[in-house]
Amino acid sequence: MFKYLWMVTQDLFLTVTLTTLMHAFLYRLSGRRGRMLSRLGLALGTLASFILAAVKYNTKLIISSHWNHYIYAVVLVLTLCTLLLTILFGRKENAGTGAGALLLCTVGALLSGVHIFYALPGVLLYPFSFNTMGQGYLSSYYLVRMAGWLGALVLLLVYSRLLHGCAMSIKPYGTVPVLLNAGLLSFAFYCFGRYFVPWVNRAKWLKWSIRYTDAEYGWIGSYMMFTANHAMLYLWIVAVLAALLAILTFRQGMIIREPYDNPAQLRKLKARNRHWRRMAGGILSLVLICTVILTVVKTNDTRQVELSAPETYTVDEAAGVILVPMENVSDEHLHRFEYRTDKNINVRWIVVKKPGSASFGVGLDACEVCGNAGYYERNGQIICKRCDVVMNINTIGFKGGCNPIPLPYEVMNGNLAFKLSDLIAGEKEFR
Repeated sequence: MFKYLWMVTQDLFLTVTLTTLMHAFLYRLSGRRGRMLSRLGLALGTLASFILAAVKYNTKLIISSHWNHYIYAVVLVLTLCTLLLTILFGRKENAGTGAGALLLCTVGALLSGVHIFYALPGVLLYPFSFNTMGQGYLSSYYLVRMAGWLGALVLLLVYSRLLHGCAMSIKPYGTVPVLLNAGLLSFAFYCFGRYFVPWVNRAKWLKWSIRYTDAEYGWIGSYMMFTANHAMLYLWIVAVLAALLAILTFRQGMIIREPYDNPAQLRKLKARNRHWRRMAGGILSLVLICTVILTVVKTNDTRQVELSAPETYTVDEAAGVILVPMENVSDEHLHRFEYRTDKNINVRWIVVKKPGSASFGVGLDACEVCGNAGYYERNGQIICKRCDVVMNINTIGFKGGCNPIPLPYEVMNGNLAFKLSDLIAGEKEFR
């Protein structure tokens, strides 16, 4: 659940912010015409995203690694054109009735569509990559992940609505294009750095290697490495701009500056100002929530879990078995063991006593779904390290799903006995 909550938020936050500000800017610039063109750009970008996602899903299409670099080039060109046209034709509210304003609205709408097309297809494909442990779309595994995916989309939808309201309400009008262009310019810097990557790799006539170092590339190499290693920086810049818009809107809603003739008009103005403050407070709250999701939640979800150290056992070469005293593994906690084969492959297996039972859950420290990532214990539960699914301890030892691959054992004189031949047969899972 948390994985797709932060992934969708990370993938779409910047795009949602910039396209929302662009929509409000074009609406305030050219009225209905600006709103219509903006909606058309968003609709075309969304439609193209669905088509690309459907093609990739149905044909297993693998797009060249340079695809994003071409998108960066388009975004860069459209952004620079938008900045220039804004300076020339976008300085006055409701003044966009000429050819220049029409061109600005068209380029801005195209830019919004490209932003959507850049970010949305991957998000649309997430639900088709959920690990359901073979239990289908109605399983709890799938529904939990879908809850995180949908939760992020709903969060961003509410955020977009409130941000649009603030952008339409803020005075003076010039605040909107300034904040929008600041966000576009920061993302243009990112696109500019990423755009260089494929061309630097191909510039063999300059005798450049593929290593990005200051000595090899000078400022270009430094710039490319900075954009690659600090991609989240541009998202935080946009988040700060959204928070700044909310603060300015909240401040605007603190004082009534318009004249009024009677108490009814005063009550109406007070209600409007409360609405502004609530929208601003909502944006600040959602920006804070997204910040927590992209820092605390993401860090906890992506932290590396260290597997416990293998425990000791006795090898009976004559009988061809490994013996583990039952008293050592009867505390209903996870116990891990490891055997190095003649091919220098470490075969791991786990043992856990089933609660309220005299039997043990035994299996290789690997499964058919997630490979040899292994299992660990958390608060008395056995968790798959790769997919974070909680195992039913009573089903460990049975084949299927994300359960450990079963490993046969026998009880011999108070010991659990594992055949060396069975462990050697499990080599293929740990290569």
